[in-house]
Amino acid sequence: MHEYTSTARVWGLSCPGFPEEVSRARRWTRDILRGSPLAEDAELIVSELSANAILHTASGREYGSFHLAVAVSAQVVAVSVTDDGGTAMAPKVEHQDQEAEHGRGLGMVSAIAHRVVVHESDQGHTVTAELYADARLGGHPC
Repeated sequence: MHEYTSTARVWGLSCPGFPEEVSRARRWTRDILRGSPLAEDAELIVSELSANAILHTASGREYGSFHLAVAVSAQVVAVSVTDDGGTAMAPKVEHQDQEAEHGRGLGMVSAIAHRVVVHESDQGHTVTAELYADARLGGHPC
């Protein structure tokens, strides 16, 4: 294969904004990544990002939804969750007290992932977390 050729595969799933859909999103991710050493981390990230979409955006309102994408290549697994927006602020990492009941999810995602990107649009927010097969690629803190 040519060194500039990408063999990434991408899957997508749309879910209604019901809490029980978070476990569906988790199972779906687990099935796609079965056998990958990054599967557990990706599953946890999808769970956190999906729950955040339902709890903090219009995705959790009547007729709301959230959308997942999983992209897999030899070098990286990228999981993205797109919400329906409806909030004045984009998701951001907050450093919460260890005893806090809320507000630690995106911080945890940032600690697990090698890179987290938040993209805002008129339709909502997309949070993408990247996990590198070779940690040296992203300089993940140990």
